[in-house]
Amino acid sequence: MKKLINSPETVVKDALAGMATAHADLITVCNDPDYIVRADAPVTGKVGVISGGGSGHEPMHGGFVGKGMLDAACPGAIFTSPVPDQMLAATRAVDGGAGVLHIVKNYTGDVMNFEMAAELAAAEGIEVASVITNDDVAVKDSLYTAGRRGVGVTVLLEKIVGAAAEAGANLAECRRIAEKVNGQGRSMGMALTSCTVPSAGKPTFELAEDEMEIGIGIHGEPGRQRMKLKNAAEITRMLTTSILEDLPFAAGDSVLAFVNGMGGTPLIELYIVYDELSKLLTERQITLSRSLVGSYITSLEMAGCSITLLKLDDELTRLWDAPVHTPALRW
Repeated sequence: MKKLINSPETVVKDALAGMATAHADLITVCNDPDYIVRADAPVTGKVGVISGGGSGHEPMHGGFVGKGMLDAACPGAIFTSPVPDQMLAATRAVDGGAGVLHIVKNYTGDVMNFEMAAELAAAEGIEVASVITNDDVAVKDSLYTAGRRGVGVTVLLEKIVGAAAEAGANLAECRRIAEKVNGQGRSMGMALTSCTVPSAGKPTFELAEDEMEIGIGIHGEPGRQRMKLKNAAEITRMLTTSILEDLPFAAGDSVLAFVNGMGGTPLIELYIVYDELSKLLTERQITLSRSLVGSYITSLEMAGCSITLLKLDDELTRLWDAPVHTPALRW
């Protein structure tokens, strides 16, 4: 194992310290319990928006804390859910009197622990609403989930709902918009290599030099199928066809297309995938209205990519275009 770390035991703490130093104008990192909060939290009269999950998926979620996106994020150990104490502390920290929205990826530990934190917060008089993301079309159940996994749509949802909250939407409106985004988005990913969790010291799974995994999860969970390696055009068609047929998307739809790197994929390859995706959507008379290309929800150093398509309307487009200023996403 070759990694730029001090020790496997301190990876998350050390990374949080680096984030705190690098982005002191945007975020504050709190410890014991660990959570990241926007520097001006709580914002009086604004719905607080928080998310969280295992570390190793950076920049999600801590990199998305800031104006126009998340108010706080709770990092667990690598590929491990944060605990209710973290989520409760973050909920308290962002409560500006208008309630708090929890954005939860559909992984068993995340769902259970956010539910516990919401109940504890409610007992303290904080109004909490929750939305679960489950956009992965690859599998219905996995090692971590009952039902579909929450993946790329989570990033888009955090941006769009964050914009709504920043503009003054109330808790019920924020939840409605979040559920709308989740309902109109679908994702699917693939892997060329495994990744190595520092505490394990060896790859999570093995892929031969001429193999790839289609439908992989962000923790290295098995996908739909292991097969011989194909070129970018063929891979893109496989992922995109599964996504388009699931919702389904139709001619005349306007979409936000998100091509995401899994941590070990160079940007030049992601743009090749995006070009192939554009051709496929044009064939189906689907309009590419907005795009996001880069590594935003990763799996440590795994090589591979995921594709997310979100069906847009005027409301979602306006909220996507609204200003955002976080460590990892800003315009």
